[in-house]
Amino acid sequence: MDLKQLEVFVAVVKHQSFSKASRELFLTQPTVSAHIQNLENELETVLVNRSNKSITLTESGKILYDHAIYILNNCKRAIYDIKEYSGKIEGLIDIACSSIPETYILPQFMKNFSSTYPDVKFSISHYDSRFAISEILNERVSFGLVGSKINNPQIKYMNLIDDRLVLIAPNDLEIENNNGEIELDELYNMNFIMRKEGSGTRDLIFKTLKKNGFSTSKMNILAHVESNESIKEMVRMGLGVSFISEISAAEYIESGKIKAYHIKNVEFLRKFYFIYSKKKTFTPLENKFLNELCEYFGISHTPQKSKAHKSKKSEQ
Repeated sequence: MDLKQLEVFVAVVKHQSFSKASRELFLTQPTVSAHIQNLENELETVLVNRSNKSITLTESGKILYDHAIYILNNCKRAIYDIKEYSGKIEGLIDIACSSIPETYILPQFMKNFSSTYPDVKFSISHYDSRFAISEILNERVSFGLVGSKINNPQIKYMNLIDDRLVLIAPNDLEIENNNGEIELDELYNMNFIMRKEGSGTRDLIFKTLKKNGFSTSKMNILAHVESNESIKEMVRMGLGVSFISEISAAEYIESGKIKAYHIKNVEFLRKFYFIYSKKKTFTPLENKFLNELCEYFGISHTPQKSKAHKSKKSEQ
């Protein structure tokens, strides 16, 4: 058994696929299969259940997976400690982000972090809030920044920043208002550009409107789009109105490209969260990143301590 075999095994488990693991590791699929087969031959047991649809772990595979994660993390920790001693910290931080954090919240922190640790690289994946959680639980990414809180006992949520939604409209659209406030019922007369299902912004819009007695089924939705930038441009060009994050709309509003309104007696408030799996054992670099992020955003956080690995027998 060697480290490469364990690395391949963990990648196969993470992706539940030999082909996806081979792409991540830049190996051929037969090479990946051979590594798994050699592990099984050496351990004299079946580690994974193979089917056309997915890869699942046997009980033996689950035991090896826990040990493999521990061993590989210890190797990363050793490399990190040696490089930290020599004054060079490097590695990769992978993050799943929904649209607003990816564009308007994370970049400034990344700039600050990179100025201190220039050899650390980032892999930023764009996902909606629900899929980001799925990626974290499947250990495809380590961290997430999302705009909605979905109850899951395995996910740790840390409040990152507060936000609210505003109604943006074209400059030439006449809307009856009182100091920038409009009546809720006025929305029935407007054409809407909306985010697609799964978006934290969309969830907040529908939840808040329904809570205030507004029938969302009667909304005239002209288009569903994925990008906030597309929404702002469509609104600017007069296609309709939209509810959008005040953070993301600020530049367009301040430059006079669009107008912004609030709904009388209705607040679209939300938080953005930094998330990770409670079961995740961080590498030293991931711990460093988390601690720096918490300090930057003023979040109270207890650093994760290294845990000694115990076998099931030793715990009994």
